[in-house]
Amino acid sequence: MKVGLKRDVSLFALTVYGVGIILGAGIYALIGNAAGLTGNSVWLAFLIASIISSFTGLSYAELTSMFPKTAAEYLYVKKGFRSNLMAFLVGWIEIFADIIGASTVALGFAGYFHALFGTPILYTALGLIAALSVVNFWGITESARLNMLFSFIELFGLLVIVFIALPSIGSVNYLEMPAGATGVFSAAALIFFAFIGFEDMANISEETKQATRNVPKALLYSLLITTAVYIAVAIAAVSVVDWHQLATSKAPLALVASTALGQTAFTLMSVIALFATANTVLILLIVGSREIYGISRDGSLPKLLSKVHPRRRTPWVAIIATAAVAMLFALFERIQLVAGITDFGTFVVFLFVNSAVILLRYRMPKARRRFRLPVNIGRLPLIPLFGLFITLLLMLHLDALTVAYGLAVLMLGVPVYFALKKKFGVEFINRVK
Repeated sequence: MKVGLKRDVSLFALTVYGVGIILGAGIYALIGNAAGLTGNSVWLAFLIASIISSFTGLSYAELTSMFPKTAAEYLYVKKGFRSNLMAFLVGWIEIFADIIGASTVALGFAGYFHALFGTPILYTALGLIAALSVVNFWGITESARLNMLFSFIELFGLLVIVFIALPSIGSVNYLEMPAGATGVFSAAALIFFAFIGFEDMANISEETKQATRNVPKALLYSLLITTAVYIAVAIAAVSVVDWHQLATSKAPLALVASTALGQTAFTLMSVIALFATANTVLILLIVGSREIYGISRDGSLPKLLSKVHPRRRTPWVAIIATAAVAMLFALFERIQLVAGITDFGTFVVFLFVNSAVILLRYRMPKARRRFRLPVNIGRLPLIPLFGLFITLLLMLHLDALTVAYGLAVLMLGVPVYFALKKKFGVEFINRVK
């Protein structure tokens, strides 16, 4: 009897999972840079960024209601474009983006840990990846519980910022725009990266109860919750600290906390940042391993990678592979440029996902959609069209070297695809069972 993944994630757990990955560590760093572009109107940039994110988020909601499977983006592209090679390349770049992201954030965790305890950065990063991979192997239930704990600690840290700012609310002009609307929209493009992560929720659909109903709901709930938190934190930050100071600070939220409560609050925010970064690494390791498992099960990677542990009900070979590659990238230590592949890969995936929604409206018009996007002209859904346009605009903000690295990784998938097909005799199928 074939062993499948354990379906044990509730709507609440998946929503917390989404909030945890979206909040991540981005808000702790990006708010300072954004304030430098917007002044006190930084909250407006967060609102615009959330609207931008929601276009692609809604596209994911429709697709997950149709195909609640792991390796979600791979499957969407395969169904929409009817191309095995194209689907493989999208899955390939998504796997790289998640694994490199895990390595990068693990090094960020190690940096905070070093500042607090003086431990070696590389060994700390490797130890974190190993420890969280064990949690990943142990089971989705245990992973979800740890994610909940870390997410609530992470959320607590942001709510502390809001709470300590309450006496100062109303002390500044929240519509001040030193660079005008241009600065706000430039900041919104930057802040968009603080919302990236919602797409990873689709990849644990097979471990979610009533996935066709709960995954779209959790996607929308998590985007709404994080938007509300981000806006509240942005208003709080500029109420306590002048936006000029925020713009030049390397730890803007810690600066806000220490301004109001002293050095102890600075240390507290640094500790909370440990939980935020560890949580991000955990989720990226889970998602990366599920993507490898799903693509392998479909026949586009060696079947060995789709093995599920009979007792733990987790894809143990894919988990080991994900951990090993993440550790390999962590060995570079200084991988900021390579980490740009995460951004490039995410945008490539968003382009294809939005396109898949449009294509499937024509190719599978009668397919059951538990969640169907509003605002259509005939069969043409306008929201994915906006998502496509905005993603292309955001890609223009990536520097040329980042795009070159990203394209190189993407194109590397072509010979890998044909080599695997030849070596393992993989028969690529036209439908997913």
